[in-house]
Amino acid sequence: MAENKEYILTSEGKANLEAELNQLVSVTRKEVSEKIKEARSFGDLSENAEYDAAKDEQAEVEARISQIEHMLKYAKVVEDDSSDVVTVGKKVTLRFLGEIAELMGMSGEQTYTIVGSSEADPNENKLSYESPIGAACLNKSAGAEVSVDVPAGAVMFTIVSIEKA
Repeated sequence: MAENKEYILTSEGKANLEAELNQLVSVTRKEVSEKIKEARSFGDLSENAEYDAAKDEQAEVEARISQIEHMLKYAKVVEDDSSDVVTVGKKVTLRFLGEIAELMGMSGEQTYTIVGSSEADPNENKLSYESPIGAACLNKSAGAEVSVDVPAGAVMFTIVSIEKA
């Protein structure tokens, strides 16, 4: 985290990070502090598993707080634009073609929201603009036919539609 990398976020992604930070600072931090206080009351700290677990949890919470603060400090929120090309924050429907798409379980139409890398979540169809497929979509219009190398080989797709997320 030493580098001052710019974090590309949608406005939703920034709001989610701010909410998580608020939860960690105002609720979770206090809960962990109480766990440590309670574990201390059990006596000898050298053989106190509850104390060790609470201290580990505290370290994880503080690390996440630091990480989120860093990301927000260097965040660049992408604005909704009205262009008809793929940019971060747009929802794209792609029609995958070919054997590689079938092997990857992606044949047919799939809809993704193009997001910053910290927001990417395959379970929610949020695709990072830095991923091979996300990067291949950038600045392309509906109807564009694209071939991109992925670990399994070259996958081909057509951009069916582009809309605001």
